[in-house]
Amino acid sequence: MNGLKSTATRHFAASLLAFAMVLCAATVPAFAATGVVNINDADQQTLELLPRIGPAVALRIIEFRNSNGKFAAATDLMQVRGIGEKTYELMEAHVTVEGKTTLTEKVRVPRSSSAKDPANAEPNGDNG
Repeated sequence: MNGLKSTATRHFAASLLAFAMVLCAATVPAFAATGVVNINDADQQTLELLPRIGPAVALRIIEFRNSNGKFAAATDLMQVRGIGEKTYELMEAHVTVEGKTTLTEKVRVPRSSSAKDPANAEPNGDNG
């Protein structure tokens, strides 16, 4: 009977481990792009590689940069209309104010990680 308990215990442990692995995999974005965008010299298409940044917000970033000069810190992006704290948190690992842009593909984040935030919402409903 000990052999049966041992086998059942191993099967249970293996099932539990498989379940835990599935749970962990579900929390990691499917498209984990790596690299950074230098927000001081990136063009519109490059800025759009950042999470939750679409054409309208990318253009506002460029307009802000043209009107106010180079960004002194990446956190200055939050001064651009359409980029609030939650949006900035999603892109923080992918922005820099110096060096070379190395990001080559759109950073995708799961919708559940960033619920619509009124502070980030655009007047026309476009959240980037």
